[in-house]
Amino acid sequence: MFNSISQTVSRFENIEVILYADEDDPASHSLTSTDFSVTTIIGPAKSMGGYNSACLDKARGDIIILANDDMVVQTKGWDDEIARFDAASEDKIYLAYGNDLFKKKGLCTFPILSRRTCELLVEPYPIAYGGAFIDVHLFDIFKRLQYAGFDRIRYMEDLIFEHLHYRVGKADCDDTYTRRGRFADDSTFVAMAGQRRRAAARLLSALQGEPMPSFEPWKGDRDIPNGLSAAIGYFTQQFLLDKQLPLQWRAYLWYWFIGRYLVARGFFGLLMR
Repeated sequence: MFNSISQTVSRFENIEVILYADEDDPASHSLTSTDFSVTTIIGPAKSMGGYNSACLDKARGDIIILANDDMVVQTKGWDDEIARFDAASEDKIYLAYGNDLFKKKGLCTFPILSRRTCELLVEPYPIAYGGAFIDVHLFDIFKRLQYAGFDRIRYMEDLIFEHLHYRVGKADCDDTYTRRGRFADDSTFVAMAGQRRRAAARLLSALQGEPMPSFEPWKGDRDIPNGLSAAIGYFTQQFLLDKQLPLQWRAYLWYWFIGRYLVARGFFGLLMR
């Protein structure tokens, strides 16, 4: 990832990388670059939301890009393209993302947010997420905003941030994936639907110049009910009946989580996300 940044960036002085390294992974403690600023946080293992939130606290820039070590930048001058987009945004409320050559337009795998958006959301990368769903969480918030009449989602198809994911044969399945359960964060995402509604309301209030709803940290911990009929009823309540979301996105989430529920409990051997 560091090499790809060095080979494609236009303005090295504007780039900073904030890296969180687990304290029991000394080989990663000295990772650096002679081309751009690297700040390394060394600490105990955290959730994915915890890692990203810790890095955000150290970041100085006005544009925040989430990245993993399996991301490779393929587009020369990508930083200028993102800076131009940010400069053209008057209210600085947006969710932008490039083409990861895997999910492509379907998901903001490496989300790009302005600092103002992060501040309005307060916790843009919820620490409750152990290893997945931060991208879907943000996508859902901005789908709500889009449905309310403010389309602030920008897919940059020609901005290639390639995701070297093991599921498409571009990398081996390493400990990062094997240590955590594939479906471990499902119940968190489903239960946080209300939190996403409140997050979208904060952005909407900012766009409309109205008083800002207070931020309330999420304290929920609800598991998906046992039994297929109970689970379907829960997904229906959380997704299909959520009228702040466009119907197509509601239906997608409902169908997808029923599929994940069935696979997690051994009903099917394979689910393609």
